[in-house]
Amino acid sequence: MGEMRGLSGKAAVVTGSSSGIGKAIALRLASEGVRVVINSRMQGRAQSVADELSERGFDALAVAADIAKPEEAQRLAEACLERFGRLDIWVNNAGTNAIAPSIELEADAYRAVIDVNLNGVFFGSQAAGRVMVPQRSGVIIQIGSIFGEVGMPMRAAYCSAKHGLVGLTKVLASEWAPHGVRVLAVEPAYIRTALDQQDQQTGDYSNADIERRTPMRRYGTVEEVASVVAFAASDEATYLTGISIPVDGGWIAYGGW
Repeated sequence: MGEMRGLSGKAAVVTGSSSGIGKAIALRLASEGVRVVINSRMQGRAQSVADELSERGFDALAVAADIAKPEEAQRLAEACLERFGRLDIWVNNAGTNAIAPSIELEADAYRAVIDVNLNGVFFGSQAAGRVMVPQRSGVIIQIGSIFGEVGMPMRAAYCSAKHGLVGLTKVLASEWAPHGVRVLAVEPAYIRTALDQQDQQTGDYSNADIERRTPMRRYGTVEEVASVVAFAASDEATYLTGISIPVDGGWIAYGGW
């Protein structure tokens, strides 16, 4: 514990942390001595991860909430304050996807992706900011995507949301920096998670296609994303704000296929 300076004893909310990247982030922060609120829309899934952390000797609380609803984002912040007496780190990780030709993409599917991946990030950031700005300290980290920097066919909703997230991050960082609050984004490429495996089932790109397209010739791991998040949240990164950090094996740098 304590590899990253300034994390031990702090409290964090990680949205969408019952599996995949979110769970890995929660585990990494907990290993650094951070007390963590585990979040899912389903209490049972959140509780399962919180119990896993507790069994390892970490302090964790499970809170079911739909981050796309502002009152539920607010309730997440209040639950963290009530349990741990503080809120220092907020990670907006919850996300979803809809892959379809843009001409055929249904309005409800489009809105659902925007609602979680962009609106939910704003509401989560707002709930965190209402605590952090008055206390003049805190870090908000958005989990973006390489598709916040580049486009990809059949991902109109996802790319729109992730590009919007980059702009939102810049606005909040600029607005809240004078109050001691840092806001930044971490942008994974294809990472081995259940969501990515679901993506492959569309038949649109195979695992081998993705590996060939990535200069490092492999998927990333959830731990590789979590380690960057831990760094960004720590006192090792106190002059970083308003930026997006790709964790992409060279995907954005390489412009071909």
